[in-house]
Amino acid sequence: MLISKMAAEGGGKEMNEIKTQFTTREGVYKLLTHSEYSRPNRVPFNSQGSNPVKVSFVNVNDQSGNGDRICFNVGRELYFYIYKGVRKAADLSKPIDKRIYKGTQPTCHDFNHLTATAESVSLLVGFSAGQVQLIDPIKKETSKLFNEERLIDKSRVTCVKWVPGSETLFLVAHSSGSMYLYNVEHTCGTTAPHYQLLKQGDSYAVHTCKSKSTRNPLLKWTVGEGALNEFAFSPDGKFLACVSQDGFLRVFNFDSVELHGTMKSYFGGLLCVCWSPDGKYIVAGGEDDLVTVWSFLDCRVIARGHGHKSWVSVVAFDHYTTSVEESDPLEFSGSDEDFQDQIHFGRERANSTQSRLSKRNSTDSRPVSVTYRFGSVGQDTQLCLWDLTEDILFPHLPLSRTRTHTNVMNATNNPPAGGSGSGGIGSVIGNNPGTNGSNSGASTPGNSLPTPLPRSNSLPHSAAAAASNSKGGTVDGAIAAGVSKFATLSLHDRKERHHDKDHKRNHSMGHISSKSSDKLNLLAKTKTDPAKTLGTTLCPRMEDIPLLEPLICKKIAHERLTVLIFLEDCIVTACQEGFICTWARPGKVGLLSSQNQANSPSGTVV
Repeated sequence: MLISKMAAEGGGKEMNEIKTQFTTREGVYKLLTHSEYSRPNRVPFNSQGSNPVKVSFVNVNDQSGNGDRICFNVGRELYFYIYKGVRKAADLSKPIDKRIYKGTQPTCHDFNHLTATAESVSLLVGFSAGQVQLIDPIKKETSKLFNEERLIDKSRVTCVKWVPGSETLFLVAHSSGSMYLYNVEHTCGTTAPHYQLLKQGDSYAVHTCKSKSTRNPLLKWTVGEGALNEFAFSPDGKFLACVSQDGFLRVFNFDSVELHGTMKSYFGGLLCVCWSPDGKYIVAGGEDDLVTVWSFLDCRVIARGHGHKSWVSVVAFDHYTTSVEESDPLEFSGSDEDFQDQIHFGRERANSTQSRLSKRNSTDSRPVSVTYRFGSVGQDTQLCLWDLTEDILFPHLPLSRTRTHTNVMNATNNPPAGGSGSGGIGSVIGNNPGTNGSNSGASTPGNSLPTPLPRSNSLPHSAAAAASNSKGGTVDGAIAAGVSKFATLSLHDRKERHHDKDHKRNHSMGHISSKSSDKLNLLAKTKTDPAKTLGTTLCPRMEDIPLLEPLICKKIAHERLTVLIFLEDCIVTACQEGFICTWARPGKVGLLSSQNQANSPSGTVV
């Protein structure tokens, strides 16, 4: 009895509680057990005290059509394999390169995609003691070691990336809170560098290296307080988003080293960050168990998502499922080409998102239906997928009527039955003491057009801010119906009956949506810096912005998840035990389908 109760609450260790497939509106994603990469002995790694498992990919464009290569670190070891993805089973007996390090562990790595060929790749590897190594795992060469004597920084490397469009420049972040710009062609010098202030701003400073001859580092950035946990370049390479242990997202113009905008977590440090394919939105995750969506253009938080019940370790946009549909989503009118584009989820759509979104602003005669897909994984061993829909992106569209929190609650007291099966159910939860965060709700299946609901896309307002801040509302007619097809928002009482069980299994933020919300607000106020960021644009209150709920939230590992990468045919995840998993996208199972069905473990089918 105890075991089954634990399993129901997500606390058990039985194999059958780990999901091996899940369903979204596109179809079924399936775990390919034969495509699992790990150490050759396939033994779970004892991860106590070791650095997170990370994965990097590169395509070397060889003639065989199998140009994908994968690099991953497990403990003191670093592996480099041909990645066969959904096409063939992984052969772990033949790594192209394997390295075991003494006295230090690899923490992160990045390939230079510009210079990669079938004969040579440039791989940067950061280490727990602060060094950065440049290696070529195809030629099995180690060409250079940077910060070798640890004179530049003695702290752990948290993130290393090549500067977009450069064959020689790379950026390295450390847990000291500093970032350094290096050039692979320059040396580091035999003494500690001397610095000269180049630019200073709010909670950051940039220094140049003072020396007679050019040497590394070219620049030193000091950002915020505490560790700089991750950074990400914008798709055009011009901006840099950094997240730090002080809970701040800071976005810089990389070339002019100017601060573009900032955001503060609800509480705790921010651990991960990513950009939308068109560079218009940034998603960050961290120790508040939330994913936070920030508008680059408006420099403000536009939504938060709750679904994880522990720290969020990785966030990533799915370029292949992000969609922009120019035609009316209910009644198709347009050319065959438009129609093909509308039904096709693919790379072309992701690449053209930016230009087509700008059309949205220039003409209102043709409604645009926009859905950004992103994912997150966390220390709770769960994968969440999220849709960022038009009702969040364009809250300024004409509203049918505004209504207060209480009216929304009254209007949806008797929610119609709705299935959560194949699509996302969303919720909006407020900390309003009057409603205690448990509003009524309605749900819609994500793969069919819903029957008219009592405003399942309505967002709560604080009455005063309703119009001026565009905090929410609904749109009528075709746009509203088209949006609700991908709805990630509704209101939140459908879980109240089984609140405890449901919370433990699926939701991270019961503590915000239930009675302890007042305590939490108090905690946030006392913990934040003297500027009292809670309730400002830096960190809006929970009830002031839409709260998304994931399309799916599935436990997919026994240990905390550390990797989430969206590829064209599959999604790649990895956990701290050192297992890198490939999830075939719908219709992409390929050669492995028959053997998979015969040999798959007894996983729960969702």
